[in-house]
Amino acid sequence: MGNLEYRNDFGAHEFMSVMELVKDYFEGLHRGEVEKLRAIFHPDAFLKAPGLRRSLDQWLDAVANRSVPEQQGRPFHYKLLSIEVIKDQAMVKLECPLFDHRYVDYLGLLKEDGRWLIVNKMYTDLQDSVS
Repeated sequence: MGNLEYRNDFGAHEFMSVMELVKDYFEGLHRGEVEKLRAIFHPDAFLKAPGLRRSLDQWLDAVANRSVPEQQGRPFHYKLLSIEVIKDQAMVKLECPLFDHRYVDYLGLLKEDGRWLIVNKMYTDLQDSVS
């Protein structure tokens, strides 16, 4: 699993909390579980890809209205590439194969009011960059 580290002054508990959020993210994507996904995103989060910007509600609507990878028998091949946690912020890099795409997602997380939430998602499709 890539570069997984945590700062000793912050603690393994917080690192594991971020990893649990990542697990929920993968499961939400694979199963099309909109409410599971909504629960781990901050309401004002925006999702950004080259040439595309969507609000959380716009993205969740797209998830709700697309095919569900699990129901299509697609493999669960999501990968955690790296996590960096510094105090009350974290950056997570993931590989998310969905349908005929191979996305790399960067999730920006903040811990506010005692809870980790995704406040920003940037992503790109590696399939587009293959010649």
